[in-house]
Amino acid sequence: QPISPCQYTRHYHNFKMVRLGSALIAIFAVGSASAFAPASQHAVRSTHVLQMTTTEAKDPVKVGVIGCGRIGIVHLGAINKAPGVVPIIVSNPTVSKAEDAAKKFGVAKFTSDAMDVITDPDVDAVWICSPSQFHADQIKACAANGKHVFCEKPIATDLAETVEAINACNEAGVKLMIGLQRRFDPNFLRVRRAIEEKEVGDTIIIKTCSRDPSPPPYEYVKGGGGIFNDMAVHDLDMTRFLAGDDPIEILAVGSCHIDKSIEDLPGSEAFDTASCIVRYPNGVSAMVDVCRQSSYGYDQRAEVLGTSGMIATDNVYPNTAKIYKNNYTGNADMPFDFFLSRYFEAYVTETEAFCESLVNDSAVPCTGIDGLVALVMSLAADKSAAEGRWVKFSEIIGEVYCSSPTECSLIANDDMFPEGFKPVGDINNLDKIVLPDVDQKKEESFGDKLKSMIWG
Repeated sequence: QPISPCQYTRHYHNFKMVRLGSALIAIFAVGSASAFAPASQHAVRSTHVLQMTTTEAKDPVKVGVIGCGRIGIVHLGAINKAPGVVPIIVSNPTVSKAEDAAKKFGVAKFTSDAMDVITDPDVDAVWICSPSQFHADQIKACAANGKHVFCEKPIATDLAETVEAINACNEAGVKLMIGLQRRFDPNFLRVRRAIEEKEVGDTIIIKTCSRDPSPPPYEYVKGGGGIFNDMAVHDLDMTRFLAGDDPIEILAVGSCHIDKSIEDLPGSEAFDTASCIVRYPNGVSAMVDVCRQSSYGYDQRAEVLGTSGMIATDNVYPNTAKIYKNNYTGNADMPFDFFLSRYFEAYVTETEAFCESLVNDSAVPCTGIDGLVALVMSLAADKSAAEGRWVKFSEIIGEVYCSSPTECSLIANDDMFPEGFKPVGDINNLDKIVLPDVDQKKEESFGDKLKSMIWG
């Protein structure tokens, strides 16, 4: 019987998975609350209030949105329609964009300063849709102010800072959901359901591809972290989502075929094409290919070969019309050529999923750990391409040392620390540097109560 993406996502959340992400957050217990204290980097600005009359539902979850660009507007529109949730404030550095968004969606307050959203006493949860370089600090500020957080990926581009941000939320007891929107795409969800329900037997090989309609400008690529971090990360995460398990190691290569102007950039920023092989437990392998240009539109597909069949997705088209001629038979139009068009439904669905988690106080379907592992996978791919060898993901995790849950650094193999202080080196031990999140704590608390009821 068909189920909705949101229903399936909740169902998938209960699917047993070894959590590679459990190992990066805090080998040492901290007796006091996080020492992080929010501090705005901007001058104090007044918060503007739109004069309008609103009808609020009984005890709604009140939320704020940081960033009123393309993604922020998509999320804001979905929040505005979700039951039990109401947006009350939005921000954008260009305040006119915040004002336009507030008027469009009936939001009472708008501001140019993100800290106005984070420190608003009426706000219960914050959507972070700002540029990537602000994510970690804004997540930490939300945690310090007791706000639940939805954040577009990445949490941070630095591994240690990613761990700190996750731990800040877990230490404060607030929810953190990361926007890996492809997990909410109905096409990929259908593939995942086929795997879970053994429609194609046991998984043997997973394949994904991502090919953009045209390459981004030089300015975008420069300083963007390279093709594995800003592009392939989505596909690497999708292989883990489909495998239902944590990866072991990766082999990656890259090259430049489309835009020769980027060849002077460092590392994987000089690549516009890349391929990866990822090894998973039980002999399962995944293959990923990405390219910054395809001549036929936005190419986003996945395929899984199993012991008793195969399932694959097609690209998404604006319509189902086909043309039949003596020299051509096929789709009348090209696939969608913009990521917001291709994944619009997925963006809306992930927003609805977090709203549901807030209203029902249920577990989030895409955790900080999921965002952390995606970053670990992309960093390992980058290292593999640079060094021309297989790289175990535990090598990347082993680069992080945390003196406390919210004080981490990249000092792998540093002999200045005694044995007990060295970084975690086992991919299955992420829980030694990552604190349990608020939903895990609730599950543990219930388990403790149950044991007490049974054993007295």
